[in-house]
Parts: sequence; C-alpha cells; structure tokens
Amino acid sequence: MKKGCLISIIVVAFLALVVLVVVLWGTKVYNGMVTMQESVTSQWGNVETQYQRRTDLIPNFVNTVKGAANFEQTTLTQVIEARAKATSITIDPTKMTAANMQQFQQAQGQVSSALGRLMVVMEQYPELKATQNFRDLQITLEGTENRISVERRKFNEVALSYNTYIRRFPQNFLSGMFGFQAKPYFEAEKGAEKAPEVKF
Repeated sequence: MKKGCLISIIVVAFLALVVLVVVLWGTKVYNGMVTMQESVTSQWGNVETQYQRRTDLIPNFVNTVKGAANFEQTTLTQVIEARAKATSITIDPTKMTAANMQQFQQAQGQVSSALGRLMVVMEQYPELKATQNFRDLQITLEGTENRISVERRKFNEVALSYNTYIRRFPQNFLSGMFGFQAKPYFEAEKGAEKAPEVKF
C-alpha cells in the first residue's frame, strides 16, 4: 500500500471521527436545550395553576362578602373586573416574550391589588370577618398567594438555568440555529422596593 493512500485513509478516518464527535455533541446540546425548555414550560404550567386556583376562589369570596349589608359595591366590582381581565390574558410558553409577560403580570397585579383593597375594606365589617365561611376563604386565599409566590420563584430559577445554558458558548450557536429563545422572568411589582409607610 502506498504511503499517500495510507495518509488519505487516516485523514478521512480523522475527519469522520471529528464529524461524529460534533454530531454527538450537537445532539447532546440540542436534547439538553429541549429538556430545559420543557422544564420552563412545565413550571409555567405550575404558575398558571396557582393563578387559576386564585381566580376560582374569587367568585366564592365575592359571594360571601356580598352577603354583608351595605358592603361597598365599587370594591367588589373592581375585584370582579380585575379577575375578568386577568383571565383574558394567557401566554403560550413557547412564544413567551418580555412584553406579554409584563402584560400578564400587570393583570395579575391588578387582581392582587383589588383583593388587597377588599381585605382593607372588610376590616370595617367585624360581623363578616366572624363568619366561618369567610375565615376559611381568607385562609385559602392567603395560602394561594403564598403558592403563587413560590411557583413564580421556581419559574425564575428554571428560566435562569435555561437562559444561561442557551446563551453560553458554544451552545449559543445551536440555540440560535434551532430557534431557542430566552424566557422572560417574573419581576417585582413597581414600587415593591419601597417599604410601606406606617403611621400611628
């Protein structure tokens, strides 16, 4: 066998090995991105489930409060309207952007704000606060708010891992090629960095 032929075979074998290594690496990276993207999608489902739980509690809460004599109807109307707006905004996790995340957060924030105002107004109705049904709903609602907070934090953690992975070199070549986009995060409400003023 000629020396030139042997060198050609070695070069071809080396190139085939390099191609095989690149293909195996690319497959591993691609599958990793898919797995992480599915984790983000799954965690988004957990977030939506907790928001839905809160949304489902609101009609019972409103009906319980309506029973109180002379209860402020404007406060109830604000809660109902905020709930309606929040349920009309959904996000497809595969098409999540900072803009639609902000819109979703804003609508959910309006529900939280309206419920907060409702709780403040209810302080004026001790007979309502004394009913078992109201207390049970209040505890359930508070628990749901805590669950929402936990799921949002978990979503941000999963999104951070995914975003970091797809933006790192050399994965960023494949993520761009296959359309893997960074996911937005939940952000604190505007003004949340300021401590509330307490007056005595």
